[in-house]
Order: sequence, then C-alpha cells, then structure tokens
Amino acid sequence: MGFKNPHVDYFMDAIQIQEVYEEKDSGVIVSDDLKWDKQCVAVVKKANKLLGMIKRDFIDRSKATILALYKSLIRPHLEYGIQVWNLYLAKDIKLIEGVQRRATKLVHGIENWKYDDRLKFLGLTRLDKRRIRSDLVKTFKILNGFYNINKGLFFDLDDGGRRGHEKNLFKRRFRLDTRKFF
Repeated sequence: MGFKNPHVDYFMDAIQIQEVYEEKDSGVIVSDDLKWDKQCVAVVKKANKLLGMIKRDFIDRSKATILALYKSLIRPHLEYGIQVWNLYLAKDIKLIEGVQRRATKLVHGIENWKYDDRLKFLGLTRLDKRRIRSDLVKTFKILNGFYNINKGLFFDLDDGGRRGHEKNLFKRRFRLDTRKFF
C-alpha cells in the first residue's frame, strides 16, 4: 500500500504470491489506495436488493412494519464495519444516504414529504450523524479503558498545558486524506 510501495515480489514455498489491488476481508472490501468506493457500491447494491424485495413482497406499508424491516434487514448492512470504512467523500455519503432515503419513501402516506420530515416522523436520524455518534462512543470507550487497547495507538493526548482536563486530544496535520480520515 502507499505511494512509495516498492512492489516487491513475495514468495511462499517457492510460489510467487499474486499481487491484488483489492481484497475482501471480514466482509469489507479493502483496496490498495484505501478508498472505499467499491465497498460503498457493494453495500448499496445489497441494500437496494433488499429494498426491492420488501417493496415486492410486503403489502403492509405502515410505519411500524417498514421501520422494523429497515432496522433489521437493511441498516445493519449500511453500518457493518463502518469504523473501518468510515466514509469521507461526499459522493459515497450521498450514495449510502440514498438507501435510507428510498426506504423512508416506502411508508404509506409520506412518500411525497421532504426527506428530513420523513426522518423526523419515523424517528430516524441521518446515517452520517449515526456514524459520528458511533465514533464518539468508540473514542469514549477507548479513552476510558472499556477496551484493553493501548490508546496511544489511536490518539495523541494533548499535554501542552492548556486549560481543561488530561483527556484533551491533539489533532495532527496530515498531508493525505487517507490518513486524515483513518
């Protein structure tokens, strides 16, 4: 990975290991440039298939039915492994949010409402807000020792003598977006 990758040939038992540019690991497609567009497209494709199935097979389009189906069948696909492939490109965020947009249109009687009004009526939040909340919860748990993880691997604590408490985080500057949004 990376721009300075020397592309060395690797061997195992005298057999050359094939070089690949993307690999699926634990259900997440990781590419050599660490862009998540292929993962995003795959997730949206799977979620849209499920939305189509719901639209074809369920006659009852009440709020309770569609919410239960969406929360149990579709949203888990949109949020699986999101801590790894967290979206930062606007095109990917729009693509993922489009699935929830289409799902909210399935509820009978609110198809023509504005998206934010549909979300409010259904008690849902935008997926980007859910991702931010999830990141904040993970950060809190790591900093407060809920996981047996060395927090220095993830965060730089600000010990610059500024006002506040000892858990202030220092934000480094990065040249590349792949590292900035890692």
